[in-house]
Amino acid sequence: MSVTAEVRVNPYLHIDENRIYNPLTDRAITPADAEWPRVRAFLDGGEADESLVSSGWVVPAGQDLSRQYRLKIVSLETMTACNQKCYFCPVSIAPRPDEEMPDALFRQIVNELTNYRDTIEGVFLQSYNEPTIERRFVDLCSALFAARLPVAVLTNATGLTPARTDALMRAGTLRYLCVNLSTIDRERYKRDRGGDHLGLVLRNLDYMANKAVADEMKIVVLGEMDEVHHADFEAVRDRFANTRFDVELHHATDRAGWLEIGLRRAEPVRALGGCDLMGSRPLQHLHITPRGTCILCCQDYDESYVVGDLTTSTIAQVLESDAMAEMRRWVYGVEEAPDDFICRTCVFALQRR
Repeated sequence: MSVTAEVRVNPYLHIDENRIYNPLTDRAITPADAEWPRVRAFLDGGEADESLVSSGWVVPAGQDLSRQYRLKIVSLETMTACNQKCYFCPVSIAPRPDEEMPDALFRQIVNELTNYRDTIEGVFLQSYNEPTIERRFVDLCSALFAARLPVAVLTNATGLTPARTDALMRAGTLRYLCVNLSTIDRERYKRDRGGDHLGLVLRNLDYMANKAVADEMKIVVLGEMDEVHHADFEAVRDRFANTRFDVELHHATDRAGWLEIGLRRAEPVRALGGCDLMGSRPLQHLHITPRGTCILCCQDYDESYVVGDLTTSTIAQVLESDAMAEMRRWVYGVEEAPDDFICRTCVFALQRR
């Protein structure tokens, strides 16, 4: 049955040639799905039926979805310190002052996050810091385990000593562990990362390589996608073959124009159409600094796009705030963003066709 009221395509869809994704329902369809021809027909100027509206692909023309969200990923940075200065990270040229999240604020945030257990897929204990050198690291993980929240860690592995790995495993199992290891050439490691930590890192990784530290264990080899990068990837892959680690090749990025390296946009995006960085940053992520400030995205190293403050607001209030709603409308082109908006220079920004 066709819809009689005026409707439009959901403006928060991610629409590709062979995939349409709704980040608010976390549903994707492809040409193999029964809904595909009906959704494509509406996109091409056809009529909508009630099922397209009820499933969220089509929405009433006047409906504002900018305060809706589906919280999947939380970046909970508990301190700012990092013990490396990697060339592919802003810390290498603009290190931040030392800050540490108060224990009481951490407990408050964890307690509030339990309201989102049904949708959260990972609580990451970092942003631009190195979480494993945090003195409270195991205690913080333990608190998240106790709250039945999925714990995720991105790390250079310098602090994942055998003793700490054992302590962590006694507390629980990480949902996700990802180690950033760009090379196993010692001299280039020192040059690229500003620290002579390779021997320590390899000892730590060898110890845990066949232990169930996490449900999913990865090593990511970042670089410029040149011959050296590919050779580094192959060396790391071969060294950790037949272990629990999956080794992946990743292209370093310019962090939305912050750095002059890696994958970057040739020119700014004029017609913004969404975000495709591990899902949708404005609709599915929450980024929390050690002060409790919430920002739009981890690419925002300068913390210019503040959407709330958890010392004065709840998580729900931040996710439904005027500031967050406005950012969502900007990111998805529902409203025109400022010319210098961060997403215009981000390689993960989607462009409206």
